[in-house]
Amino acid sequence: MMLLFKPSTAHAKRSKPRPYQSFSESLLLDSIEATESFTKKWISQDHLSACSSCTLSSIFSTENRAEGRKFVDVINSLQYAIQGVTLVNPESHKLTRAHNLLSTAMKHLEKEFYRVLKSNRRNLDPESVSIRSIPSFNPRKKVSIYSNVPKSEEADIMTDLQMIADCMISSGFENECVRTYKKIRRSIIVDSLSKLGFENLSFGKIQKLDWESMEKNIKKWLEATKIVINNLFDGERILCDHVFSTSPSVAESCFSEITLDSALTLFIFPVSVARCRKTAEKIFLTLDVYQTISNLLPRIEEIFSYDSTSAVRFQAADSLRSLGETINYMVAEFEASIAKEASKSVIPGGGVHPLTRYVMNFVVFLADYNESLAGVLTESDLPLPEDYFGGDKSDVGETASTVTTRLGWLILVLLCKIDTKSRIYENVALSYLFLANNLHYVISKVRKSNLRVVLGDEWVANHQAKVCQYLEKYEKVAWGEVLTSLSDDETVVLEDNVAKERLKRFNEAFEEAFRKQSGWVVPDSKMREGLKDSVAKKLTYVASLFYEKYNVETWEDIVRYVPKDLGNYLSDLYLGTGKTCTNVPSFKPTESGRSQLFESGH
Repeated sequence: MMLLFKPSTAHAKRSKPRPYQSFSESLLLDSIEATESFTKKWISQDHLSACSSCTLSSIFSTENRAEGRKFVDVINSLQYAIQGVTLVNPESHKLTRAHNLLSTAMKHLEKEFYRVLKSNRRNLDPESVSIRSIPSFNPRKKVSIYSNVPKSEEADIMTDLQMIADCMISSGFENECVRTYKKIRRSIIVDSLSKLGFENLSFGKIQKLDWESMEKNIKKWLEATKIVINNLFDGERILCDHVFSTSPSVAESCFSEITLDSALTLFIFPVSVARCRKTAEKIFLTLDVYQTISNLLPRIEEIFSYDSTSAVRFQAADSLRSLGETINYMVAEFEASIAKEASKSVIPGGGVHPLTRYVMNFVVFLADYNESLAGVLTESDLPLPEDYFGGDKSDVGETASTVTTRLGWLILVLLCKIDTKSRIYENVALSYLFLANNLHYVISKVRKSNLRVVLGDEWVANHQAKVCQYLEKYEKVAWGEVLTSLSDDETVVLEDNVAKERLKRFNEAFEEAFRKQSGWVVPDSKMREGLKDSVAKKLTYVASLFYEKYNVETWEDIVRYVPKDLGNYLSDLYLGTGKTCTNVPSFKPTESGRSQLFESGH
């Protein structure tokens, strides 16, 4: 007989099975419990710190970083579990609890995001981020380039921010994440620009600045722009692309809103500079601004490659266009100022004219910008002489042809003006000396500067030959009468009284020529010594032949100059001293004296 036993009520209550839970609900419950544990722990610490005025300890601080990353993993697991339950049982009462908990966790994670950004302003300084980034940064590769970010505290911080951002965005808290990021990062950009000392000036204010103040502002801009582009904006782009590497649209939005206004302000300033009153002395700083933007343009196009930041690229390009037009205008105005120079003053001694010095110093500085000018100067069909460059211009390169032509033309305008000024001198010899001095100065400036690269060695050789021609004409006019006073037909022997008259005429002509030229100058020492040596050799040769032919040593009452010492008599010439020629006593009529007299004549 089978006995049937009925369990007691109490026992039945204790053994009542738990309601059935699906795998997804079980997983959700485990995620809820894990998340609650972390959330309660860190929220309570926040409360204690706030009450005791203690320094707030971040869950992502160096000593707690493992906990922080585990917290993110737990939240991600909760989010995953919520999605699983929503798919199989959207009416589950656990979802409400889970969503409330997720909201609480996100609020705390938002605080942590703010703390990491705020407390690591120095570590996340854009310049530091840029310097530590991979040199071959390409903004179009928004994720892969960061797989090899150097292992460092900064890299850990960037990884933390990326984990938090990914977690918040995937959990539906994108707005909160982006709002916090933009607030902190925009303030860093603004502060950095302020520290660089760049002042945003309107066109009206720039117009009112004196040149000294204008120069200071442009120099500040030049210094700031290189840092801002290569470090500040570059670093910000790197950080945005890394933190929001899984959300390119968010990265673009953040970078654009953080940097757009500042970048546009930076490149509007050059346009204001270009529109200012255009004078020649401003061209070099204008070229500096142009060159800076031109050199940075590839980086600008990379960093601001987003569609939403295209305005920065367009503004930089517009600045280059405006500056280019201004530079062309300034070069044209400079050329016109040379042509219009109408001073009638005579340069004492036929020295180098101030206009020559001014123009050549200006053109030498221009030549230092030949690469930038190659992209600025407009083509122009200038009527240069066919032999102006002494040959083919191909040796200076195609890219420099426009620069070569324009700078060569400026020098030609100067030389034409100098030629006109040479006609002011009443003395023809002094006129030629003036031309030689000024052209030699031009050539020396070309030789010692980048102009030699721009114009070519053929130009130098061609114009050096012209200097020689000027000096030959000078010698012929200045010393021709002196030389011809002793020159005669070698086959004819003059009577003593005629020969003596010729010697007297030589003495007078020599002293007269010396007197006229005693105030003349040849500033270049090498050319000065070469000219004196050339004149001395010609005089010595003619005098020596005459003295030997007519036994001049016997004419003590007539002889004033010893042929071999004529070079010494000329030692004070071309210094502009105004000294008169010092006579040297004639030689004694001895055999030894006779031999010394003629030893330098042959």
